[in-house]
Amino acid sequence: CEEKNVPYDYSATIECLGNPNKPQYNGGIIVNPDLQNGSQGWSQMGNTKVDFTEFGGNKFVIARGRNQSYDSVSQKVYLEKGLLYTFSAWLQVSQGNSPVRAVFKKNGEYKHAGSVIAESKCWSMLKGGLTVDESGPADLYFESEDTTAEIWVDSVSLQPFTQKEWNSHHKQSINITRKGAVRIRAVNSAGEPVPNATISIVQNRLGFPFGCSAGSNILGNQAFQDWFTKRFTVTAFENEMKWYSTEVVRGKEDYSTADAMVRLFKQHGIAIRGHHIILDDPKYQLSWVTALNGPDLYKAVKRRVDSVVSRYKGQLASWDVVNENLHFSFFENKMGPKASYNVFEQAHAVDPTTTMFMNEFNTLEQPGDGVSSPARYLQKLRELQSIRAPGNIPLGIGLESHFFNTPNIPYMRSALDTLGATGLPIWLTEVDVAAPPNVQANYFEQVLREGHAHPKVTGMVTWSGYNPKGCFRMCLTDGNFRNLPTGDVVDKLLREWGGLRGKTTGLTDADGYFEASLFHGDYDLSIAHPLTNSTASHSFKLTSDDYHPSPTVVRV
Repeated sequence: CEEKNVPYDYSATIECLGNPNKPQYNGGIIVNPDLQNGSQGWSQMGNTKVDFTEFGGNKFVIARGRNQSYDSVSQKVYLEKGLLYTFSAWLQVSQGNSPVRAVFKKNGEYKHAGSVIAESKCWSMLKGGLTVDESGPADLYFESEDTTAEIWVDSVSLQPFTQKEWNSHHKQSINITRKGAVRIRAVNSAGEPVPNATISIVQNRLGFPFGCSAGSNILGNQAFQDWFTKRFTVTAFENEMKWYSTEVVRGKEDYSTADAMVRLFKQHGIAIRGHHIILDDPKYQLSWVTALNGPDLYKAVKRRVDSVVSRYKGQLASWDVVNENLHFSFFENKMGPKASYNVFEQAHAVDPTTTMFMNEFNTLEQPGDGVSSPARYLQKLRELQSIRAPGNIPLGIGLESHFFNTPNIPYMRSALDTLGATGLPIWLTEVDVAAPPNVQANYFEQVLREGHAHPKVTGMVTWSGYNPKGCFRMCLTDGNFRNLPTGDVVDKLLREWGGLRGKTTGLTDADGYFEASLFHGDYDLSIAHPLTNSTASHSFKLTSDDYHPSPTVVRV
């Protein structure tokens, strides 16, 4: 019998609908997932009244009279170690809007699988995921801190995948979104096919933007520059473009270090992410900024935006505009709730063609962090999209991806699904993993593979590289620029994705054709025929638009 892998459903709905969609995977291992059979499989959790009801032909369950956050509806499931679970459900509340979380209680531990901001009068999709450390029974339930709200539940799904199936999803997605077909035909001067010609294709540059952060220690360090430029096509400065580095004393700006780094990376054709215009975290503010209030602070912020954005206008791949704007609110607290909107608007006015990113942490990393959940991220994003500026502000989704210990890979994928439904570019902007040395490289590889394979991710930057004073959480190389285990992961993946001047070779067939599936990127092609002692060369670029290309004809 042929083993069949269960395909993954990358779809997610971010609109609130009058009726919920059908459960994904027909519910997976959930019993009675669409509540068509009343209470079958379902019970109450805590002290609440559970009603199985119907409205407009749709059957669902309501948890009423809630006194505790966990008072809701529940189903017992059996979770297996080693499997990856994707979860989804459609939720509604009886009044206003409230965050609702999906929780799995197992052996006294609580696993958060995801959350959504549920609304009244329409249904919202929660998409999440989880893994477990050991097999056993668990109780699925939904919770909300707003105990005055009823929780309505429908179309629940819990689908397990083996690691082999999960890896097959990567391969399928990569073949569709990261690779393209090339068809080359070798002919002689008379236009006749040349069989058995030797084809050699070398990839000079990855099409998928993959990079690493860098600090000022790369300046004047040829060994570091050689190590870096051999691998990466994009970077972000660790501190050198930040406000607290460029204007230590009010009114005295110094961009000399940032300017030197911009020149260096431009010489090597490496794109730069503008990190960042301002940061909302109060603990990283300069003392003179903290002392300002009212009009003085407004003037200082406006001067900062105009100064840094105009200086590097048109030279950067993107801007992180108000960094970590979900977790912190230094400028909103001082300047009012529209502070971040004003900065986005000002930055766009100065540099209207560069993508403006909302950059945040824990949106992928921690399903239990409700402050920066995908739902909260979308809520803030919609507010930014409502800014009435001349021309639409080109927005991007920046996900820092600072993982701590074992990454929840199913949740990561589901969060990307949800944010991907916006159609906006998504970058993993500061990827690293804080974990013991014996597992750190493995976890790092899991995150990078998941990001690269996801069809909605358009670029990745790791927050690592090398710093003689110590990297934030991990370095890729030592001071002699010999790879550490995490650096070996990067090289392994680059070779797999065609980087590090990966080579593809073969022979033309009887009709002079050679076909291959290659990763998007820039290539040099050479053709040689031993009998005629003739050679030819050609350069080409393979992009996502070249899925069904006409043959490239090369005369030998």
